[in-house]
Amino acid sequence: MWTDEMFHVKKPIIALLHLKALPGDPDFCGDMEAVIRQAQYDLEALQDGGVDGILIANEMSMPYQPKAEYVTVADVAYIVGRLRKDIRVPYGVNIVYNPLASLELAAATGASFIRSAFTGAYMGENGIINTDVGSTIRRKKALGLDHLKLLYKVNPESEVYLAPRDLKTIVKSIIFNCAPDGLCVSGCSAGSETNTDIISEVKSVAGDVPVFCNTGFNASTAREKLAVADAACVGTAFKKDGKFRNDVDPKKVVEIMDIVKDIRAGLS
Repeated sequence: MWTDEMFHVKKPIIALLHLKALPGDPDFCGDMEAVIRQAQYDLEALQDGGVDGILIANEMSMPYQPKAEYVTVADVAYIVGRLRKDIRVPYGVNIVYNPLASLELAAATGASFIRSAFTGAYMGENGIINTDVGSTIRRKKALGLDHLKLLYKVNPESEVYLAPRDLKTIVKSIIFNCAPDGLCVSGCSAGSETNTDIISEVKSVAGDVPVFCNTGFNASTAREKLAVADAACVGTAFKKDGKFRNDVDPKKVVEIMDIVKDIRAGLS
């Protein structure tokens, strides 16, 4: 799998670097340098703890916008620029709810992957979300981003498909129509456990496309999830007291990554 080549390990763990609220967000603290200092702290804690990749995202830009403002994309690009010299692992970027903005941000920052809900139409607290994967893929080609890996959410957190569909049918359709680089399987919200049976269901029709446990991966679930999933995206579990809005806890990172390393040792 391409994940082995990019991250140089089996069962890679991509850590979410959740940026604090940014200029333009309701909860912005008024000090961009404070946001950057926190991002630098989290980056160091995650990398020193042994994670295999970093996904930098505007997770605290709540409530999220179906179409991000220019200031949000500029904010994240600026922060990635400030962090870039210290990033030692493959990294991705994400503007929440905005696949095209994430793609263009990747072009500007040199990111290796992005994660988003590229396909489908959904409904939730943020209204109705209607994606346009055709435009995203054509823009990717136009920008010469053949190297960029796209991780597709097959069941985005907090939303439901406007028309209920069988999950295997969705996965087969995404693979046939879009040739995804990865498939991300989620729980009902950030930090909520992803049902292992659902991961297995997706894995059964994914073929050689890597399947990611996208939410709810932690020290107590790591062995169960990685027995099925090919990789995981981890955010909340790396934070103090396992709470979404808290800062990264270096001890939590080491604890979880030690378990992951033990799992890998058993694969050889």
